[in-house]
Amino acid sequence: MKISQLHFIDGAWQNIADTYSPESINPQLVLAFGSAGLIGSPSVFNHIKNTFPDANIVSASTSGEILDNCLYDDTVVVTAMEFEKTAIKAVVTNFAKHPNSFEVGKHLMNQLLADDLTAVLVISDGSYINGSELVTGLNENKPAHVSVTGGLAGDGTRFKETYVGLNSAATNGEIVAIGFYGDNITIGHSSLGGWDEFGRERIVTKSEQNVLLELDGRNALDLYKEYLGPYLDELPGSALLFPLSIKIDGENSNLVRTILSINEEEKTMTFAGNLPVGCKVRLMKANYDKLINASGLAATESINNTDNPPQLALLISCVGRKLVLQERTVEEVEAAKNIFGTGTILAGFYSYGEISPLNPNPKCELHNQTMTITTFTESV
Repeated sequence: MKISQLHFIDGAWQNIADTYSPESINPQLVLAFGSAGLIGSPSVFNHIKNTFPDANIVSASTSGEILDNCLYDDTVVVTAMEFEKTAIKAVVTNFAKHPNSFEVGKHLMNQLLADDLTAVLVISDGSYINGSELVTGLNENKPAHVSVTGGLAGDGTRFKETYVGLNSAATNGEIVAIGFYGDNITIGHSSLGGWDEFGRERIVTKSEQNVLLELDGRNALDLYKEYLGPYLDELPGSALLFPLSIKIDGENSNLVRTILSINEEEKTMTFAGNLPVGCKVRLMKANYDKLINASGLAATESINNTDNPPQLALLISCVGRKLVLQERTVEEVEAAKNIFGTGTILAGFYSYGEISPLNPNPKCELHNQTMTITTFTESV
């Protein structure tokens, strides 16, 4: 696999010196991650298209861009991949074309199914989609051996509009899935959080998919506010500092759910993923060192089944982690880079949700507040 990277920063395009020059490769796939104000620009898309005319170009808005061991805002990071023995197929749909998010996921997976399908990378809208229902749909007809990873586009800390595109300038409501085919590609994955749980365990007694109404028979928003203390006046933004850990019957590991919005009139809380009635939840809070260490551990887990360093590592971390870590955010990127070393190219973005299996469970899950890493190694 040959990789070329470009960076649009301060109004100018730069070639990344440690990668192949754009002229020397003919990629099948290009990933472009950038701020909402840039990634939907026709001029940005046209530059990428003119540089890599034969590639499938997948783009997404972000809450921050990752390039090597650095973190950026208001830029565009482009990663072009030329595979030697791996076929890919990219498909797109719009949320508005389907009755619900479950059908979106089911539709995309059905478009990609084939005997030699190895893995799927999903880059999704982060505004309209219900991430939990999306991954449930993706899992519906997914063969057990096929891994699904990816993430939901971001919009900085605005939580208004996200943009995704396939072979056109990114726009609202799009969800893209890329299938990787054949035995020559090895795709690793891991997703870890590093948050500390606190308070007693509670049970979801009333919810509507990702809208939480009651915990232990009490209004969930009122109960949540009791824990916020000095952060109460900063809602809903401060809710990112206190996600929920959820335990679903029959599952071996906990998931993390972060709050997207609150409704003071209806006394409800809307999360980035579903909270089924009967699941058990606990509040979580940040432990800075554990958050950063989790990134290194995720990098380690993602390469446990490979003998050689991966050629590319795709890092998708949650905007909530960025808000918590603030000036230390780059440390979690560096922690991953330290594991991979100089032989692995890094790219990625800060998201509104992450998609990955929980090792060793082959079923993909929606995660919040995690560092999720997907690694790519092609043998020839």
